[in-house]
Amino acid sequence: MRNFLRALKLALPYRGRLVLSLVCALCAALLWGLNFTAVYPVMKVLGSNMNLQQWVDVRIELIERDITEKDRETDELKARQTVVEGFGHGEARDNELHRLTDRLDRAEKHLSESRSRQWRYQQLKHHVVRHLPTGRFNTLALILLVVVIGVAVKGVFEFCQEYLVGTVTNRTILDFRNEFFRKAIHQDMRQVQEGGSADLMSRFTNDMEMTGNGMKILFGRVVAEPLRALACISIACWISWQLTLLFLFIVPAAVIIMTMASKKMKKASRKLLDKMGNIYRILQETFQGLRIVKAFTMEPYERRRFHDAAKDYAEKNMRVVRIDALTGPMVEVTGVFAVCVALLAGAYLVLSGEKRLFGIQLTANVMETETLLWLYAQLIGMADPVRKLSSVYTKLQSAAAACDRIYGVMDRVPQVQSNAEGINLERHSKEIEFQNVCFSYTPEKQVLTNICLRVKAGETIAIVGANGSGKSTLLNLLPRFYDPDHGSILIDGIDIRKAQLRSLRKQIALVSQDPILFDDTIGRNIKYGNRRATAEQIEAAAKKAFAHDFIMSKGGYDAKIGDLGGALSGGEKQRIALARAILRDPSILVLDEFSSAIDPVSDRLIHDALQEFKKGRTTFFITHKMHTVQMADRIVVLDSHELVAVGLHRDLVGTCAVYRELYEAQIHPKSEAA
Repeated sequence: MRNFLRALKLALPYRGRLVLSLVCALCAALLWGLNFTAVYPVMKVLGSNMNLQQWVDVRIELIERDITEKDRETDELKARQTVVEGFGHGEARDNELHRLTDRLDRAEKHLSESRSRQWRYQQLKHHVVRHLPTGRFNTLALILLVVVIGVAVKGVFEFCQEYLVGTVTNRTILDFRNEFFRKAIHQDMRQVQEGGSADLMSRFTNDMEMTGNGMKILFGRVVAEPLRALACISIACWISWQLTLLFLFIVPAAVIIMTMASKKMKKASRKLLDKMGNIYRILQETFQGLRIVKAFTMEPYERRRFHDAAKDYAEKNMRVVRIDALTGPMVEVTGVFAVCVALLAGAYLVLSGEKRLFGIQLTANVMETETLLWLYAQLIGMADPVRKLSSVYTKLQSAAAACDRIYGVMDRVPQVQSNAEGINLERHSKEIEFQNVCFSYTPEKQVLTNICLRVKAGETIAIVGANGSGKSTLLNLLPRFYDPDHGSILIDGIDIRKAQLRSLRKQIALVSQDPILFDDTIGRNIKYGNRRATAEQIEAAAKKAFAHDFIMSKGGYDAKIGDLGGALSGGEKQRIALARAILRDPSILVLDEFSSAIDPVSDRLIHDALQEFKKGRTTFFITHKMHTVQMADRIVVLDSHELVAVGLHRDLVGTCAVYRELYEAQIHPKSEAA
């Protein structure tokens, strides 16, 4: 529950609304208990031939007679006590004095209770009963009307409480989601990739919703239901605290049941949430790769895969349902048993006219049938909130399990820190140096080993090598998507780990093999490179990327491009991505196989755009196309995770076997065609 308590602290800014909801819950609870009090006058009207005015007068008269008798008895006991005190010292005298003192204490206590009851009936007569109709039917109708009004007013307070709790819960979850997103978006690439985006989506949606339900229950039902039960307990204790205690033995039994259920619920809920993450993963993979699924006729396979995941989730969910469903009836049976015990004890006192049961005094006066039914109504009113609370603890445990998963992500400490106190990098103007850089995604597999490379400002570097040789990983270290395990990367003599991360990344623009575009307008996708850019600057960047003409044919810069740029071709996406990079005006340009999957026309246009744009910028690009390599000032060759050669094309063809093999693989199809 520790993480759930951390989430609850986010509600502190809205504590004023919570206090107001508590006041509303308290008012509703008081009306809840008072509504059951109507049982007593209703039974009196129906069970006797007197109206309420006559009945109150009779009660006051009987109490006055009782007070007179007890006054006389008290006077006699005091006189007797005075006489006994005049006797000489002895054991008989002391025993008699002790007996008289006990009788006098009981008589005075009874007298005090009778006078208290006399005052209450007099107040009832003066403030309530004298205003009621004298007719029995009219009195009954008026009592029922008051009950209806009381229920309506209680409903208003309950609505206000639910509304206030809902407001606090929604605003708290909004703050929680925003905080979670802020923490998640600053996670390392390694951390995000390990968990997977589908798992993150599950935590943002399903887990967050479950946390919200837990908060709503805690601020709502956990507050309101105990207050309702407390109102009924207070009235029941006023009627007969001894009989009420017989009922309250339900509390420890209910606590034991709920504690046992909650432990099982938290464990089951955590497994359930993990299975929901699997469903999100399958959905994401299937719909993002829908073309491949259809092309390879794998719809039956994907249906089975989703069916198995959904079935697994349903089985885990049924365990949660069983625990939740079993808890309520068990607590309810315990409550009904307790009510029956209290009712049987009260019925014995009514039918026998006794005040004691098993030698224990349970009531000061002989209990009436109407009083017993009134007490029974209060116990029933108390049992209902207890029954509703039976499932609360299990639901809170589900919320706690969800919070554990959410904070499991939020509490991860990124290895790549923003270093706000670090050096603010000026615009790159000297050189970039890789010093003995080593990197691995897992301890078992090295990806880069002792990479040493020095690049002058404004130089264009092509990186080539077989798949898996570490080309993309090397460039991913430059904007600190990852940090080297050993060695360092220096820009203008400054270790990038000692620089402010934001000042580093502001100097870098990235164009990848599969450009990421957002479901927005073309203009806003280009503006992603510089959020302060004007419409004229956006258009100028598009023209430099040879994208302006096709943008206008698509409907202009305000045209939507769909999910992941689905309305555009591969070459059009690349030119939009290039325009975004141009608008950023970086000092360092990173191109990761940017032209590997586009048509020759788009390739030529992008090639021409880059020839102009790369001037005065340090450019790194990964490519397998030999005509693109010729844009480079130098070529870096990677093989088996090591840097094996650096040089010009004409030199590497003769001196580097790895490069020559890559080159011949490119030109071999042309030779055969000739």
